Amino acid sequence: MKRVIYARRGGLEAIEIVEEENPIPKANEVRIEVHRAGINFADLMMRQGLYGAAPDFPFTPGYEISGIIREMGSDVTGYAEGDRVVALSGFGGYSEQVVVDVNRVWPLPDNVSFDAAAAMPVTYLTAHHMLVYLGNFKPGDSILVHHAAGGVGTATAQLAIALEAGNVYGTASANKADFVEAQGMIHIPRGDDFVKRIKDESGGVHHALDPVGGKHIMESYRALRNGGRLYVFGASSAVKGPKRSILTALNMWRTTPRFDPIRMMNSNKSISGVHMGMWKDEEVVREQMVSLAKMLELGLIDPVIDSVYRFEDVAAAQQHIHDRGNRGKVLLDFSPK
Repeated sequence: MKRVIYARRGGLEAIEIVEEENPIPKANEVRIEVHRAGINFADLMMRQGLYGAAPDFPFTPGYEISGIIREMGSDVTGYAEGDRVVALSGFGGYSEQVVVDVNRVWPLPDNVSFDAAAAMPVTYLTAHHMLVYLGNFKPGDSILVHHAAGGVGTATAQLAIALEAGNVYGTASANKADFVEAQGMIHIPRGDDFVKRIKDESGGVHHALDPVGGKHIMESYRALRNGGRLYVFGASSAVKGPKRSILTALNMWRTTPRFDPIRMMNSNKSISGVHMGMWKDEEVVREQMVSLAKMLELGLIDPVIDSVYRFEDVAAAQQHIHDRGNRGKVLLDFSPK
């Protein structure tokens, strides 16, 4: 089998493809023939050595996959070889064959494509966890989401419709306005004063989803209404392009705000840091994934796919994301030729 590795910290030149024997599943694992693997912005940060939760180099990135079970461990029940599945791989998803704990595997209905399945776990789980599990979302609640044309942005827009949200504001570059508005969001051009506009129009949002980090966090906090909730789930402002920039990363950390708990108390605002890869309660993850899988099967959510690259072209796929060119999810195709 072949798998993608980050051989060392660096730019796109640090990506290599290696060949090795198929992995052997342990008693509670299954081996999945990967057909699609999702790319997340965190994968790009890992390559540059800017993601604290990443393994030591060299390693294979990739949190989410869809494919077919080809081998099962001795303790696995409820599945059969040949079953179509979607899985949270943790790391290692950029590979033709992956072994995954059976508790992080879900059956894939015949009417759901491998593309849609691989585009769902990280982005939709992250958005659902923030809004529903942490946010106690209520119909009519308003939302602000940044990078609105990306994976979590489009997932948030669809979940907002399913949850009967009020206004959903989405920031994105001006050339993505039509796309963002087609998803049901109110577009705010990147660089505009989104705090002023939101305050003027609605007095503040109930929920703000911020993957940017740095000084941007405080702006998102200011966009909240009394009782609002801010979720910080990324630090894209630490990445300037394919090459690692120490100055850019340091500036992000330098400008990250420190919040005064007393002032937060007086405004009844709250902040949550969200990293589903580090979430420890497997039952919570499973409950949410079951709910999302049902929504996917019923057509209540339908992941927006920007593009699918063969895994040999993984560098081009990541460059596309660095260029902020994607509208929706970017996937890698590992299916047998």
